[in-house]
Amino acid sequence: MATNQELGARGEDLAVRHLEDIGLDVIERNWRHRSGELDIIARDGDTMVFVEVKTRSGIGYGTPAEAVTYTKQVRIRGLALSWLALQQGPWVQIRFDVIAIVVGRDDNPVITHIRAAF
Repeated sequence: MATNQELGARGEDLAVRHLEDIGLDVIERNWRHRSGELDIIARDGDTMVFVEVKTRSGIGYGTPAEAVTYTKQVRIRGLALSWLALQQGPWVQIRFDVIAIVVGRDDNPVITHIRAAF
């Protein structure tokens, strides 16, 4: 069985592949700041997309998307503003997506992409 870190890394790899498959350009992964980390930063046309990835091996403790609490959403918004403040380009819109992944015992991941989740 994979460790939580291995499961999380696999989930992020799957999320990046999913985003690229639907036409988004992944700009950065695992951007770190003193107040936290942004999992994936991508561009969808003129929209900057900040993606939180949650991966679980089951739903016994709730779905992965349910782990993106209001407190976590506030932190992600603040981190996004910090990242944007360091950039050169103006963007018209920003969006916050959640990619929830469940990797069951059959090792066949189920990916749910929630656009504009918060």
